[in-house]
Amino acid sequence: MTRWRTRPERPDDAPAIRAVTTAAFPTPEEADLVEALRADPAAWIPELSTVACDEDGRVVAHALLTRASVGGEPALALAPCAVLPALQRRGAGSAAIRAGLEAARAQGENLVVVLGHPAYYPRFGFTPASGVGITAPFQAPDEAFLALALDPARPAPSGAIVYPAAFGV
Repeated sequence: MTRWRTRPERPDDAPAIRAVTTAAFPTPEEADLVEALRADPAAWIPELSTVACDEDGRVVAHALLTRASVGGEPALALAPCAVLPALQRRGAGSAAIRAGLEAARAQGENLVVVLGHPAYYPRFGFTPASGVGITAPFQAPDEAFLALALDPARPAPSGAIVYPAAFGV
């Protein structure tokens, strides 16, 4: 398996991140979301936009954590995550997600919420958000609306998640 190098996004990565995200999804909606979140100073945390690069330094994957709140307390939303289609299932996306989660933990963040594939996100420790009392502002299958406490020794907030405005929910 390729060893992916991860790092926080740099300002000159924006076009490459857009290209990766546009390639990974059927419409440009997720790429537009990344740009809208980047433009929102209340949501954007520069150190928590993480890329994975190949041996040539080319951005091949991206994972984004932005400020949200749960029950009025700070939380993070993990979305979107994208990998160039030709390199999917090779660990680049997992590397970007793991690096983002570690950066969030290092910054003292605790709660991360994701709406994602129920067979994929549990590998990072995510469990159904309903089990810790977190609700979504939309209908979502219980097994796909997930939460992760980065520091299990700290109490995690419960209640409704409020996403950044760019999510449109």
